[in-house]
Parts: sequence; structure tokens; C-alpha cells
Amino acid sequence: MIGSTAPADARPASRTRRLLALARAETLLLVRNRAALANALLLPVGFVGLFAVLGGVGDDDASGQAVAAGVLAMLHVVALIFVVYYNLTTAYVARREDRVLQRLLTGSTTRVDALLAPALPAVVVVLVQLGLGYAAVSAMIEPPGMANPVLVLVAALGGAVVLGAIAAATAGFSRTVESVQLTTLPAIVLILPFAGLFPTPDAISTVARFTPLRPVTELMGLGLTGTDAAGQTLSFVETFGAAGLPVLVLAGWTTLGVLAARRWMRWAPRR
Repeated sequence: MIGSTAPADARPASRTRRLLALARAETLLLVRNRAALANALLLPVGFVGLFAVLGGVGDDDASGQAVAAGVLAMLHVVALIFVVYYNLTTAYVARREDRVLQRLLTGSTTRVDALLAPALPAVVVVLVQLGLGYAAVSAMIEPPGMANPVLVLVAALGGAVVLGAIAAATAGFSRTVESVQLTTLPAIVLILPFAGLFPTPDAISTVARFTPLRPVTELMGLGLTGTDAAGQTLSFVETFGAAGLPVLVLAGWTTLGVLAARRWMRWAPRR
């Protein structure tokens, strides 16, 4: 179970310092991996540039803003799957098999903190990618607008929380770091096609609205262009009302992800 193993009298301030120290250590590991860091930072620009060249979309395109928002949503979904879900699953398995998690839990670190420490740098990378992607889309295609920045942030953080919880659950089924390539594949195959990145029949779209990443795409559309799932353009105030269902779906998947992590996450090596 994901619960606290820390003493009951642990103060919030000391717990925050401890969590930040762990997150700083995880960030240093990321920075030292120059290849991974370069890929994370260059992905948005390269992704947008490739799409702009192959798609032939320019500033004179009448639907340039909608296309730009779609590219940004696609970039964000890809970042959530690979930077958050895949990389976090790998990190949790590696820390478990190296007995890092066991050593942390023998002290005052809680299980929640042990999971949050690798997750915080991943979330920061996703936010940086989103910012770089927005700049690249604005320069190469067309500024996608910002109808409701709050919903863009909710999409970014909500998606990271959902996939972070699912990553912890998936780590429980992964015996080694190498096996993560196989254990993460079913979730990616089941989640990605329903994320709303490509046109789907109406019947499938209705079901897809209740999958983990479709709410992220819908919230990105609402936040960037003010366009809801039906294609209608809404005012700033109206976007909050349209965001109700996607936010509820994200909350539901977050709850399921946390319950799955509590059930299947392992803290000792599986050897």
C-alpha cells in the first residue's frame, strides 16, 4: 500500500525539505544523462519543425491556429506517455531493484514522497516541453492562442498525475528495467489511439471521452482555442463549464490510478 511510514510527529516543513532534497537528487541524475536531457529539450522544436515541413502548414493557412493547437496537444500527449509514464515506470523499477526504495523507507521518508521525488523532475520537463512547443508552434506554424491558460495548466498537471499513478502500478508488474518495454506497451496501445489526436467515428469518440488521455486533449483544445469537443468556439467563462466532464474523468482516473498503485506497487526487489 502507498501510505506513510514516517513518524507521526514529522513536521510538514521538514517533510517538504526532505522531498525537495530527494527531487534535487533525481534532477541531478537527469542532468547528468546528457542524451536524455538533450532529447527532452530538443523534442518539442524537432517535433514541431518536422510537422510544419511535412504538413505544409504556414501562416497563410486559414485553419493555422487550429492546426497549431492540435500539434501542441499531440506533443503534450507524447511527452506525457514517454517522459512521465515510460520514464517514471523505468525509474521506479530501477530504484526498487537497487534497493533505493527500501533504504528510503527505513528512514523518515514516506512512500508518497519516494514516489513523488522522481515524478517532480518529470513534470517539470513536461512543462518546459510545453513552453518550448508553444514557442516553436508560434514561430513555425501560427500562435494557437490562449483562450483559457488555467485549463492548459490543468491539462498538463492532470495528465501527469494520472500517468504518474499508472506508472507506479505498472512498475509493480515489471521485474527488471528491461521488461518495462513490455509492461508499458499494453497501456500505451490502449490509451494512445483514444487520446483524440486523430479523427474517429462518433460512437468511438463518445467512449474515448472516458479514457485517461482524451480529457487532456479536450482541455488543451478548450484552453488554447476555446473549442469544445463538439467543435463549438466558447467564451472564456463558457470554457470552464465545458471543462467539467474532462476534469471529472481525470479525477476518476487519478483515483483508479492511486488505488492500483496502492495495490500493485512493490518496494522490495523482485529477484
